[in-house]
Amino acid sequence: MSGAVLVAIAASVGNLLQGWDNATIAGAVLYIKKEFNLETQPTMEGLIVAMSLIGATVITTFSGPVSDSIGRRPMLIISSVLYFLSGLVMLWAPNVYVLLLARLLDGFGIGLAVTLVPVYISETAPPEIRGLLNTFPQFSGCAGMFLSYCMVFGMSLKESPSWRFMLGVLSIPSLIYFAFAVFYLPESPRWLVSKGKMKEARQVLQILRGKEDVSGEMALLCEGLSSGGETTVEEYIIAPESELADSHEHVLEGDRIKLYGAEEGQSWIAKPVRGQSTLAYVSRHGSMVNQSTSRIDPIVTLFGSIHEKLPGTGSMRSMLFPNFGSMFNMGEQQGKDEPWDEEGQKDVDQHSSDSSGNESDDNLKSPLLSRQATNADGPHANSSFFGAGNNTAGEQLSGMGIGGGWQLAYRKDEKNEGGLKRIYLHQENVPGSRYGSIVSLPGGDIPVEGEAIHAAALVSKSVLNLDDISGLNPIDGTVSKPSEAMPKRSTWKELCEPGVKHALIVGVGIQILQQFSGINGVMYYTPQILEQAGVGVLLSNLGLGSDSASFLISGLTSLLMLPSIGVAMRLMDIAGRRWLLLSTLPVLLASLVVLVLSSVINMGEIIHAIISTASVIVYFCCFVMGFGPIPNILCSEIFPTRVRGICIAICALTFWFGDIAVTYSLPVMLTRVGLGGVFGLYAIVCSVAWVFVYLKVPETKGMPLEVITEFFAMGAKKATAKD
Repeated sequence: MSGAVLVAIAASVGNLLQGWDNATIAGAVLYIKKEFNLETQPTMEGLIVAMSLIGATVITTFSGPVSDSIGRRPMLIISSVLYFLSGLVMLWAPNVYVLLLARLLDGFGIGLAVTLVPVYISETAPPEIRGLLNTFPQFSGCAGMFLSYCMVFGMSLKESPSWRFMLGVLSIPSLIYFAFAVFYLPESPRWLVSKGKMKEARQVLQILRGKEDVSGEMALLCEGLSSGGETTVEEYIIAPESELADSHEHVLEGDRIKLYGAEEGQSWIAKPVRGQSTLAYVSRHGSMVNQSTSRIDPIVTLFGSIHEKLPGTGSMRSMLFPNFGSMFNMGEQQGKDEPWDEEGQKDVDQHSSDSSGNESDDNLKSPLLSRQATNADGPHANSSFFGAGNNTAGEQLSGMGIGGGWQLAYRKDEKNEGGLKRIYLHQENVPGSRYGSIVSLPGGDIPVEGEAIHAAALVSKSVLNLDDISGLNPIDGTVSKPSEAMPKRSTWKELCEPGVKHALIVGVGIQILQQFSGINGVMYYTPQILEQAGVGVLLSNLGLGSDSASFLISGLTSLLMLPSIGVAMRLMDIAGRRWLLLSTLPVLLASLVVLVLSSVINMGEIIHAIISTASVIVYFCCFVMGFGPIPNILCSEIFPTRVRGICIAICALTFWFGDIAVTYSLPVMLTRVGLGGVFGLYAIVCSVAWVFVYLKVPETKGMPLEVITEFFAMGAKKATAKD
């Protein structure tokens, strides 16, 4: 698991360079205006700042489709080269036109990094910590801003600060980024699978996960190439066949389903049950309350049926990931050479473990579910039924564990000889699923003499067939190119699928609202905004000029943002993306309202400067906890593998067009409506954003990417049917 963390940190260096550039141009533009006599040309000033955004917009148009074609890693390497070249040209820049060219090259590098780093991290990170790892770019971006402001502040104390040196220093850290991209970053395993490079993908996954058995995730990556098909929600009681009572009314009589794993010999017995799963109920009927009047998107409700079913006790971590790991990790506890009775009637006497008590990963071809000897004393007896227990990083996931408490299994397709149905399983929070107990359901109890799990299941057509899961190393060999098993569809047709269109509405909408909440415009022009707010008064006793004072305050603001991002990193996979957005947007709104009031009410020069500075700091700190990183995280999670690149490009184009509009117009807006008017407009946008998030944005924490896209497809079809 440490491999995925280190890879995410290395990739996020590209965002550190973006933050460095944002802060550097914010300071350097003050000196550029003086040298090129641009004080009376706000349009040219805005163009110098916005040129990098124009470059980012242009390159983003091609980045998604090209990265789908040649891979994520080569694009990150190209990004580092563009950063390096732009730094050299800015260091030289004899006139404003060469400077504009350099800023354009810089924008190309920024566009590739900002667009593809979140995608790369999402495609390499395990679901349980994907949010944390995808917050690294925000953290590194703010760290880059802080370091840059320190440099700019130090240079502003000199008699003749050199803006060329300020901008040209970018070439030095870009060499570090280049070294990481070339020598350390592997290619995305999802991209490798999409190109049929199974062996390379398995090797990368083994390095990223730090374990040999990645069969379940390999199968998941193959299945992800066909996400968004016809999906049904079913419910199972899963246990060895002999331990399920045949006579209970909630079990469909005579309906026994054999579920298979992706390795030889993995199988267990499941029985369908009627109407007990919260997920199944929501998928059929919608929201549990106010079904006829609720304006909340069915997709939000569908995701909530998984995330809101929490046990009543325990810590937040244990509530969100109770006993997570391999729900069917029993297979790893049986001896490798001991055959599996496919009817589920064979007892296993003892599970194997290493000296530290962790489950052994050596037994890869034993059953996924079997009974084991256990000490039944105490409330946590037999907790190893769920595999890794409370191991929050998920290192002990079995071959069929795909993260976040989800499992991947298969069953025969009765309507297609040799065909398979893939099944994404998620344990329902039903009490009593312990050895020698009963499975309690809302309509009654199913007697069970041994282990049993009540699981919700997403069932759809698999890209594999029965031979693929019954041979040795099937994901490496038999399925050389899973895409050949899928119908050929044009990109346009895939983009028009209901799930993809719905995801685009969420992605594009949240990117538009993020930009028009004003963050990038405020960030680029923080020194001038703070100067207009009177921040120079606060530091006049130190003998600092207004420029140096604003740089110092900007640097301190960036420094204060770092612990705020640290809090967001901690909560991203616990409280979740949706909760963070709904919690931080009201604080953003409040800070903007205070800024408006402080600008229209005469409260004295010093008090005005203190209140304005404090409000800007609160705004920045809350922004980087929620509205800063989460839009990019969501956009990297919600699209199917086959169109992820082009969909990310569409969302990124929205991001950059909004960024250009805000940044280019801000100097004019400050002149015409003043600071209060600008922040008043941003406050309105934040209010609209809260409503949009509440109604449209689902919670994606802890879910495999392929399951997320399955949910979007289901929810979109339900929304269409409702309309």
